[in-house]
Amino acid sequence: MRERRRLVLDAGQRERLERIARNDPKPFRKRRARALLQIAEGESIYWVAKYGLDKPVSYDQVHAWLNRFLAEGFEGLAIRSGRGRKPALFRHDMATSTGVSGNNDSQGA
Repeated sequence: MRERRRLVLDAGQRERLERIARNDPKPFRKRRARALLQIAEGESIYWVAKYGLDKPVSYDQVHAWLNRFLAEGFEGLAIRSGRGRKPALFRHDMATSTGVSGNNDSQGA
């Protein structure tokens, strides 16, 4: 059996995570902070993923949150730029696909 991953927090780190878990305006950061606090209290990643949060998430996701926190600190709680759905068309593509051009030539005149 694999050894359980541990998270050791000093008093300042624990206090900051607790503050984020209670007061942060971003729900995703609150969830990640709660998960990390539970891991620091001795819960397994599996338990936190399945039972410890407001809704279950995957083991791999909680594991990634732990790894990012260990590597990047509190900055690792944020969502990285470039994540999420990309636009289907960019502005310059929309202008060319709709036939809109920058010149005002009239064909019949």
